[in-house]
Amino acid sequence: MTVERNTAVGAFVLGGTVLVLAAIVLFGNFNLFKPSIRAAVVFQDSINGLSVGSPVTFRGVPVGAVERIAIQFDPESHIAYIPVTVRIEPGRAVVERHSNAAPIDLSQLITLGLRAQLNTQSFVTGQAEIDLDFDPESAPVLHANITSLPEIPTRQSTLQRAREQLSQLPLRELADNTDATLQSLRGLTEKLDQDLPPLVESLRTTADRSAQAVAAASQAVGALQSRLDVTLGAINRVAMTSDRQLTQRGAELHTLLASSNQSMRQVRDLLGELKGLAASRGTARTNIESTLTDLAAATASLRGFANDIEHNPQLLLTGRRP
Repeated sequence: MTVERNTAVGAFVLGGTVLVLAAIVLFGNFNLFKPSIRAAVVFQDSINGLSVGSPVTFRGVPVGAVERIAIQFDPESHIAYIPVTVRIEPGRAVVERHSNAAPIDLSQLITLGLRAQLNTQSFVTGQAEIDLDFDPESAPVLHANITSLPEIPTRQSTLQRAREQLSQLPLRELADNTDATLQSLRGLTEKLDQDLPPLVESLRTTADRSAQAVAAASQAVGALQSRLDVTLGAINRVAMTSDRQLTQRGAELHTLLASSNQSMRQVRDLLGELKGLAASRGTARTNIESTLTDLAAATASLRGFANDIEHNPQLLLTGRRP
C-alpha cells in the first residue's frame, strides 16, 4: 500500500515537472533547438537608459534583447566606444524567399542597409531600446578593432539629430542678440512712457474739439435743412403758381399767335405790293418817277428864286422888271 502511494506521488511529481518544462519551452524565451544570432552595435555617445535585457526591435516589433554592454578605449584615436552585444532570435524574424522561410542572413541585411539606432522606450521611466530599420542612404561606419562579432552600423536617432543641430546653433550670438533686443525694447518702453502721456492728452483734446465741431456741424446742418425745407416749399408754390398762370394764359397765347399769323400775312401782302411798285415796268413806278422829275424841276426853280432874292432882296417888293 505504501509502495503504491509512493509510486503515485512520484508519477504526479514527474508529470508536473514535464508540464513545467513544456510550458517553459513553448511559452518562454528559450531557444533550445534553434541557435540565436549574436551581433554587436557600437555607440560613441551616451546610451543612458539602455541596460542588459533591453529589447531589440525592428520597427517596434521585438526580435531580440541586449545581452552585454561594455566600454572599450581605442588608444590610437583616443575615443571611448561602447560595444553592445545583442542577441536576435531567428524564430521572431525570418526572411521570406519565395515559399521557403530561411534563417536571417545578417551580413546580407547589413549590405541592404540594415541600421541600428538608440530610441527612448519610455519618457517616464527613461528606459531605452535598440531599434533596427533599413536606411540605405546612411553610410555604414564599422569598427573592426572594437569587436569580432558581426557589427550592425548605427545611425543617429531623431533626438540625437535634434541635439546635434542644437549644439551647432550659435547660442552665444543668439543670447547676445536677444539681450540687445531686450535692451532696445526697454529703451523704447521708457521713451514711450515719456512720450505717450502728452500724446494721449493731445489726442483727448483733439477728440473733444472734434466732438464740438461735430456738434456745431450737426446744428448747422439742422438749420440748413430747415431753410432748405422753406426754400423747397417756396419753389413748389412758385411752380404751382406758374402752372396756374400758364393754364390761364394759354387762351391768350393762342389768340396772340392767331393775330401774329394774320399780321404776318398782311406784311407778306404789303411786301408783295411794294415789290409791284418797285418793278421796272410798273405803272405806279412810272408815275412816281414823273412826280419825282416835276419835284426836282420845282426844287431847282425855288433854288434859283432863293438865290436871286439872296442877291437882291428888293425883288420881293418890286418884282422883276421886264
